Amino acid sequence: MRVDHDRFHADGFAVVDRLVGDGAVTALRERFDRLFRGDFETGVPPDEVNWQQGTGDPTLTRQLCNGWKADRLVAAVVLDPALGEALAQLAGWPGARIIQDNVLWKPPGARSVGFHRDNAYLPWYRPQEMATCWIALDDTTASGGTVEFARGSHRWATGVEPPMEFHAPDDHRAPMEQAAAAEGLEPDVVPVEVLAGGGSFHHGWTWHGSGANRSHAHRRTLVLHCASSEARFHRPGFGEGNGPIYSRYAHPDDDAMDEVHFPVLWRNDGYRTLDLDSLTDQL
Repeated sequence: MRVDHDRFHADGFAVVDRLVGDGAVTALRERFDRLFRGDFETGVPPDEVNWQQGTGDPTLTRQLCNGWKADRLVAAVVLDPALGEALAQLAGWPGARIIQDNVLWKPPGARSVGFHRDNAYLPWYRPQEMATCWIALDDTTASGGTVEFARGSHRWATGVEPPMEFHAPDDHRAPMEQAAAAEGLEPDVVPVEVLAGGGSFHHGWTWHGSGANRSHAHRRTLVLHCASSEARFHRPGFGEGNGPIYSRYAHPDDDAMDEVHFPVLWRNDGYRTLDLDSLTDQL
């Protein structure tokens, strides 16, 4: 896997032609069908189930979070040590642990996902940093609602974020454009257009989102979000961002992040959470 580190640090993202093979792409599409029907292979539901067949709004982008807990093939992809190493090296960490995956499906006609910055949702752990790998399971196009990045936006000011609406806002770029205006900049928005199996890496402060799917093609994506292997819970932030969901895994008297729920994918001393290889060997 070759990632352009210079491009990542200059632009806040880097596009990669190939992240998973054709066989894995085909198999993952079948697993998406099962997951969104509520068929969880392991018997453990994902941490967030935002859409299910029969009850979900057909105009929304379908989403599950931490599908790796529910499906062994999803786990085999997102727990890959090579992806963990790539993210750790891009972020300058000694290692990487998974915080969350996203199982995303935007069928034809589905509405947008609002522009946001991942780090803004993370006051519940420190360091408040995330790096992300975005894997396309279908060929992506700008008209098909692929992810868009605002080039260089990881260098914009942080602090109080403009109001953000994640699911189906009327103007998905509005908060990013507000932030760009505060910087005195005209944003340079770049869509990620790759073949199935390709994707991208992006910085936790990079503004990104996606427009409506105006094509006749489905857009399925598997996303891996990592933090530093040294990350620890930050209790004052438990009530903010997505802290109420994931802080339930904290221990009463210890701020360590339990590797059962936040396993270490790769560390520069060779360490990796036990038993992960039995999952990733499925590929």
